[in-house]
Formats: sequence, structure tokens, C-alpha cells
Amino acid sequence: MIPKISLRARLFIVMTLLLLIAGVMILGSTTIQYTSQQENYHLSRLNRKVNQIETHLNFIVNKNDLYNKEDSIWKKYENDFENINKIHNVQYSLFTIKGTPLFLYHTPLKIIANNYNLDNEILKKLRTSENNRFNEDYNSDVDKFHASYRVLKDNFGRAYGILLFPYFEDVSFSENELNIFLQNLYQIYILLFIGVILIAYFLSKYVTRSLETIRMKMDQTGLLKRNEKIFLKNATTEIDSLVNSYNRMIDDLEVSASKLAKSERESAWQEMARQVAHEIKNPLTPMRLTIQSFQQNFNHKDPKNINKINELSNTLIQQIDTMSQVATAFSDFATLPKTKMEKCNLVKITKQAIGLFKEFNISFKYNSDKIIHQFDKNQWIRVITNLIKNSIQSIEQNIKPKIKIEINSNNRSTKIKIIDNGQGISKELGEKVFEPKFTTKTSGMGLGLGIVKNIIDSNNGSISFNSNLKKGTTFIIELKK
Repeated sequence: MIPKISLRARLFIVMTLLLLIAGVMILGSTTIQYTSQQENYHLSRLNRKVNQIETHLNFIVNKNDLYNKEDSIWKKYENDFENINKIHNVQYSLFTIKGTPLFLYHTPLKIIANNYNLDNEILKKLRTSENNRFNEDYNSDVDKFHASYRVLKDNFGRAYGILLFPYFEDVSFSENELNIFLQNLYQIYILLFIGVILIAYFLSKYVTRSLETIRMKMDQTGLLKRNEKIFLKNATTEIDSLVNSYNRMIDDLEVSASKLAKSERESAWQEMARQVAHEIKNPLTPMRLTIQSFQQNFNHKDPKNINKINELSNTLIQQIDTMSQVATAFSDFATLPKTKMEKCNLVKITKQAIGLFKEFNISFKYNSDKIIHQFDKNQWIRVITNLIKNSIQSIEQNIKPKIKIEINSNNRSTKIKIIDNGQGISKELGEKVFEPKFTTKTSGMGLGLGIVKNIIDSNNGSISFNSNLKKGTTFIIELKK
């Protein structure tokens, strides 16, 4: 589960992140702008130098009418061309239109490897580029500079040569200036960051202080106790509105608590009446069945009549005792009925409960004659009779009931299964089976299975079921030893 972050922490984090993001953007944009300005400066300086050299070269060529002359004639004026380097404090190289060298004062390794001739790729770029000029960067381990290539033309617009001008950037000063600027900016930003953190901390604490007061009051709010209203000074409009809503809720809660208490008292008596009716009705059903069975099977000539009468009497007395316990519990306004824990043989008690439903021919299997558990005898009979009645009622009238009870015990636990061939329970209703007052029958109050589950739970056991529609249901009880 992801932990929730408080509003105070969120405000603090958001304000800090905003400053951090703003600082990164400022530093990034400053660096980019400074780099861009530096590139523009060097490009402008390169073009200015090239224009100066081009003007000087054109002057020499036009003055000495060197257009379309042989290389030997150009060599006669070598001093004039070499003086350009001294005058402008540069080094350049001059090639013919075909790319052969005229005067070489600086050449990249790429050109040296080509016998000091311009390769076809450079000549092609000059022909196709705008104004017959372009710049190229050399970034090898030996050569690292910008180079400007330009076609030279005389006063009549006739091309007479190609100028190569290398430009070396002096970045030491600009980089040092940039580093000093960024260092000062970092220091200012760190101080600003510390200041904003302190402001964010106290501001978030101030903003959430009223909310924390409301939260503490709401934590102390309860339906069954006296609740205090909230009164805040200098609260904002939003907080004041929240406080007023809370105070109105406290007033409504007191009214609702009074109504709820009255409703709970009425509901408690109604629930008690329903349980008493159910508990009294529960033993009446087997008593009725036992008497009817006795009437139908009684034969005044049968020598076993005394035993049958004794058995009938014992059953009726046992159920009457259960009803007496219910009445006593109701009069004491206590649990129904009071639990009397004792060592019980579940096999023997289950046989007694099954004996109340002789006409249904219930099958009973067990893996031991004595399965001893600490249990209330009457409660276990109530559990078995409720489950048997539930199974009988789930079987359609035109189908012969087939009810099986199995008890299997080991050293750790005892498992009891009640199996029937009834209608089954759908998945939609499966989660509600053990809820009090839930029933799918047209009669009854739906307390039987709820009481069974309460009894099993109170004895640290568990009850569940498996069901197939139209095929039947198996209830499974597991009791730990």
C-alpha cells in the first residue's frame, strides 16, 4: 500500500520543486544563450577577417592585372601576398580555380594529404553553395579550427582563385568569464534555495495548522459521546466554511445519536423477541415430529412400548428443558441460552438429533464411536437440527430426500459434513447465507444458519459450504481439538 503524503508535505515539496525546476531552467537557458552569443561573435569575427583579406587580395590582383596569368607571374608578387599575413596578423592560403596551390601559409592535414590541392568535394561545395562560399570545421587531434572557403573575383566579376582562411577561437577568456558568471549564479541560487526552503516550511505549517486542529477534533468525534465544536481565530474563508460545516454536523450528530439510541433500544427488543420465538419454535418442531411418529407407529400389543414411551418422554423432556432455558435467558435479558461447556461425545449427541427425523431415513457415518469435544450439548443438538431442517426444506416435494451426515476425526480436528440433494445455493446468495434474517423461503425469519454460525464461531470452529444448483449442498463444520 502506497503511504499517503500530508498536505503540509505536499506544499513543501511543490514549492521546493518549483524553485529547483526554475533554477535548472535559468542555468540551462543562460548557458545556451551564452554559448549562442559566443558562436555568433566568432562567426561575425571570421566573416570580418575574410572580407578584409578578400579586399586586399582583390586590390593586388587588379593592380597588377594578374587575372588569367600563369603561376610564375603570380610568384613575382609573392612579397605582396605574404605581407597580407603581417598586416592583418593572419595566415591564409590561396588556390587557383582548379584547386592547385598558389600561396600556402596554412593548410589542414586533409589538404596536405591531397598533394596540397583542394579535393573535388570542396570544389563541388563551392560551386553549389550560395555566393560560392562556405565554412567548415576541423576537429582532429592536430587541427581544431574553423575554415572559410571563398571564390575570389576581380572588379569585373571574373573568378581568379579560392581563398582558404583558418580561424582559431580563443575560448579561454570566454570560458573563464562563463565559469565566473555561473559560479556567482550558483551561489545566489543556493542562498535563494535555502531561503525558499525556510519560507516553504513555515508557510506550509501555517497553512495546515487550522486543518490539523480540525483533524484532531474530528478524530475525537464519536456518536456515543459529547462532541465539542471548533472555534478558530483569524481563519481564512475556506477554513471558516469548513469549520461551520463541522459545527453543523455536530448538531446534526447529536440529534441523530438521540434517534439512533431510541431506534437501537426498539430494535434490540424486536431482535430479542425474534430470537426467543425462533428458539422456542426450534424444539417444538422435533417434539411434534416425535409425537406424530409415535402415534403412527404405536402398537398397544408391542412389548417394547415401555422403552418407546421412555424414549418419547426423554425427548420431550429434553426439548422442554431447552425451552425453559430460553425463557430463563430471556427473563434475565442475557444470551440465549447460557452456555454449559462439558465433554461431549459428538457421535452420541448427533444420533439423538437425527432420531428426531426418523421418517427421513438420514444416513450417518463416522470413523470412531467416541469423538470427544468440549461443547454445550444443547447447542450441538441445535446446530444439527437446524442444518437438517435447512436440508429438508431445500428439497423439492416431488424428490425423495437423501440426507447424509459424516463425522471424521483425527488428532487435530473433527470434520462434520451434512450433505443433501436439495436445490443448491447460487453464487449470488452464497455470501448472505449466514447473515441473520436472510432467507430464501417464504416462511421463517432466516435466523437458523446465523445462529449455527454464531455457535460454531464461539467454539473456535468454522463452517462453510459447497453447493451445485439443482444437485445439492454440503455444509462443512470443522472443530479443533
